[in-house]
Amino acid sequence: MLTGERPTGPLHLGHYFGTIRERVRLQQAGVEMFLVLADYQVITDRDTTDNVRENVHGAVLDYLAAGIDPERTTIFTHSSIPALNQLLLPFLSLVTEAELHRNPTVKSEYAASGRALSGLLLTYPVHQAADILFCKGNLVPVGKDNLPHVEMTRVIARRFNERYGELFPVPDALVTATPEVPGLDGRKMSKSYGNAISLSMTPEETVAAIRRTRTDQERRITFDPEARPGVSALLTTAALCLDVTPAELADDVGDAGSNALKTVTAAAVNDFLAPMRERRRSLAADGELVRSVLRRGNERANAEAEATLDEVREAMGTVYC
Repeated sequence: MLTGERPTGPLHLGHYFGTIRERVRLQQAGVEMFLVLADYQVITDRDTTDNVRENVHGAVLDYLAAGIDPERTTIFTHSSIPALNQLLLPFLSLVTEAELHRNPTVKSEYAASGRALSGLLLTYPVHQAADILFCKGNLVPVGKDNLPHVEMTRVIARRFNERYGELFPVPDALVTATPEVPGLDGRKMSKSYGNAISLSMTPEETVAAIRRTRTDQERRITFDPEARPGVSALLTTAALCLDVTPAELADDVGDAGSNALKTVTAAAVNDFLAPMRERRRSLAADGELVRSVLRRGNERANAEAEATLDEVREAMGTVYC
């Protein structure tokens, strides 16, 4: 299985409930997992890689604190695997420009930015195909909105196999029923929106972030995401941490008002994250740990990518000596 994310900022509760918790479960079930920190992909829609090193190191600490075991899961950085990135060239020959332009992520990023597409952003789906296929990935966990990326990978795998002989598995998407964790303003929790509760926040920072949430003047607490986005976001966040439904929690808070809800939410989040934060502090005390994890993960990923690239060259008839 191939999974991962772009290190564009600190990981947050949305990452934990959306993906990290499921990765730990699959790891414990014995699934062989490659976890990519796609640092090259940071610049698909950004002008700079400021803070990328800090974000990568922080993500590794978050993974380890949440239960990802680097002995069973290969954690690696995109830019450290040259053979993986070399797969991009033959893969690009298998898709058309029109197919790239039709990809929903490419279209939405273009619409949001209002500027010309970079070559890197346009070829983003093919980069993802290389990420998946370098390790012969046959299972890709995604939300429904990312199914087109897996379909592009399936197309590339089939076309390569038809042209050069059977080499790659045609991967299946594992559509995860992960809860969508709203940000503190009711929109999707996102680093770019500034509405996220980071896993690495201190308890005090968590309380302050929750206290800043805009709510309303209505005393009775109800769950209504459309009419009451701030209140409903707090209810959803606290409910996930308490393992209850937002409606049940709303009934519990009742007429106590928004300040009481914020107090309940801050306590729920801090209590839930306390064990992970303690493990993270302990892990961070070893200044060499993250570098060691990445070195070992990059070594394993490089060996896998080089073996796959050798097979691709052999299949294409481009081995000359």
